[in-house]
Amino acid sequence: MSPRTRPYAFLLLISFGSLAHAATGVLGDWINPTQSVIRIYPCGNSVCAKIVKLSPTAPGKVDHNNPNASLRNRPLCGLEIGIDFHRIDADHLDGGHLYDPESGRTYKGTITSAGDELNLRGYIGIPLLGRTEVWHRVPAVAACQ
Repeated sequence: MSPRTRPYAFLLLISFGSLAHAATGVLGDWINPTQSVIRIYPCGNSVCAKIVKLSPTAPGKVDHNNPNASLRNRPLCGLEIGIDFHRIDADHLDGGHLYDPESGRTYKGTITSAGDELNLRGYIGIPLLGRTEVWHRVPAVAACQ
């Protein structure tokens, strides 16, 4: 490569790196407002979400608020909190269910990404009657044990 073409090759590499990052859409690791990290990943024909790192300030390490008493001792680390989401496109998921371990409730949900920001909307009935939480993309973390 000649010295004249090096700057162009460098710009081309930067462009491909940016495209690869942007192409991940909703998939990847995201930090929520309580500082836990959730991984959104393909699972079978749908997309799921699970806790891969608990917040240092988490009130506990087990699912103690679950309405099903037999599930209250399962660890939060590795817990699937999003199931059955279907891809509309790389940046939009719909039709899934979100479990909130803090309340023990399950909601219908939609997930939309815009760059490094993720909008997660949980609702009962219709989306208008719900709440949106904003998560932020983080580099991939090692899954908790």
